[in-house]
Amino acid sequence: MSRTEPTFQDRVVDFAARGFIRAAKMLPYRWRVPAMGWIVSRVAAPLAGWHRRVRDNLAHVRPDMPKDQVRRMERAVPDNFGRDLIEMYSADEFRERARSFQFQGDGVEALFAARDAKRPVLLITGHFGNYDAPRAALSVNGFPVGGLYNPMANPLFNEHYVAALGSIASPVFERSRRGMSGMIRFLRGGGMVGIVVDQYMKHGETLDFMGQPAKTALSAAELAVKYDALAIPIYGVRKENGLDFDLYVEPPIPHGDPAEMTQAMNDSLGRMVDRFPDQWFWIHRRWKRVRPKQG
Repeated sequence: MSRTEPTFQDRVVDFAARGFIRAAKMLPYRWRVPAMGWIVSRVAAPLAGWHRRVRDNLAHVRPDMPKDQVRRMERAVPDNFGRDLIEMYSADEFRERARSFQFQGDGVEALFAARDAKRPVLLITGHFGNYDAPRAALSVNGFPVGGLYNPMANPLFNEHYVAALGSIASPVFERSRRGMSGMIRFLRGGGMVGIVVDQYMKHGETLDFMGQPAKTALSAAELAVKYDALAIPIYGVRKENGLDFDLYVEPPIPHGDPAEMTQAMNDSLGRMVDRFPDQWFWIHRRWKRVRPKQG
């Protein structure tokens, strides 16, 4: 359960975050996004210990990565996170740019057919590229698209975080009993809901992710089967200009055993990370408390 009464530290952090975001938004969008990436990667990330966490995660699953590439990843990963953050708080400009984002991949036809047939869809993605990019592009193209989110521990920050999520595309649903009820009603009405599947879940199934065991929730697969929803992997891949995205859409994952379906989701995301390694959130504590494979 989320805290409802903010602590003194919550107030300080939220005050600083609001001021920082407000200052960043004074810049033109084309400068704002790379500036936030630079500040997060050069200032915030070292203070937060993110460079070390990137190194530790890479050592866990990519131990053969050359040291110069690891150093580049230490900067590139938080840079992408900083860009993601300010893009979420720049909904008007972000949604306008999303009109030009290109859908590609073998799942595009199934995605558009599901919209026309009002078929429920779970949009399977991860903390990769910018996971709000598909929601924004689908929304401006007339898709009924929502999102599922985990509430932030800081209730003050959570208030404007949820508002920012909803400004990209709405509705958004909290990962709670009430939120899940609303999401299910939305799905049954032919809605599409974005779900990230690369979070550590203490009571999840131990599955493979990028060659190492990782606790993984089966809920997305279980929902797809129970409500006859398509489970379509989709990813927003940041382009070289740092401001725009290509949207990679894979074919729906066939219904079956939820663990096997979820493994297919892990494998899909793992392939994208192999192609674009600096666009996954290597700051994530994805493998905590899970012992690595023994050689």
